[in-house]
Amino acid sequence: MNSIVTQRFIQCHHQLKQDNRVRSSRQFALSLDYLPQSLSEILKGRRDVTIDLLRRAVEIYQVNPIFLYTGEGELFLTPDEEKNLQILTVVTDTQDVERILHVPIAAQGVYPNEIGNPTFVQSLPSYSMPEFQHTNGVHRCFDINGDSMVPTFLEGDKVISSYIEPTQWEAGIKNQHVYVFVAQGEVVVKRVMNKLKEHKQLHLISDNSFYESYPLDWSEIREIWQVHTKISPFLASAQHAQAPVQEEVKELRRMIGEQHKMIQHLHNTIEKLINS
Repeated sequence: MNSIVTQRFIQCHHQLKQDNRVRSSRQFALSLDYLPQSLSEILKGRRDVTIDLLRRAVEIYQVNPIFLYTGEGELFLTPDEEKNLQILTVVTDTQDVERILHVPIAAQGVYPNEIGNPTFVQSLPSYSMPEFQHTNGVHRCFDINGDSMVPTFLEGDKVISSYIEPTQWEAGIKNQHVYVFVAQGEVVVKRVMNKLKEHKQLHLISDNSFYESYPLDWSEIREIWQVHTKISPFLASAQHAQAPVQEEVKELRRMIGEQHKMIQHLHNTIEKLINS
């Protein structure tokens, strides 16, 4: 049984033939630098499409990667969508399973300028995580740098995130969710308020209240990755785990005390009015 992505790839193949953009399956295979016999196995449901084959189909025939991975949108990119399309470099193992590329702190300074360089991207460390092998999309790991997202993330934590296509930024970026933003000269992990539709900006928010929020213009954004998982080398102590609850209890007690004083003051004022 073909995977859903393979089924969508086959649908795109059939549409290309119907539109006379390719004369035959053999021509289609050769144009993608792929063995016709191997493509025949895919079309017959005997094997799944590879990531490299999908990549070449997107580059050569403008197959819509969003349709391939989500089933949403048209089968093929419009000229405007094609112009804004960024092809990601993906590293796979011998079984054609994606390996998650890791962008350590040391590489984050040059990463924004080298994301289109396959040699640089392939030189990054990578590893496999079984829980992400059967999920759609491309994943990447980024180190947390600095203390702006304390207490949610500490410096040295790692976040596993999935790539968001630029065509999905305006409608798909969710307020108050956490993302990795790759901009000109920096990689940051922040919460967000999505103002792209109104002002062509995102407002990036730190969990550490010491840092102020700031705008990021659409034109400065290179990549956006949605954070799904945290990997931390730090094990919280019982005292640390209880600290947020203790702070909330302390704050509630303070508020109750203030309200009690207000009620007592109001009671005394009413008594004075009655007795005067």
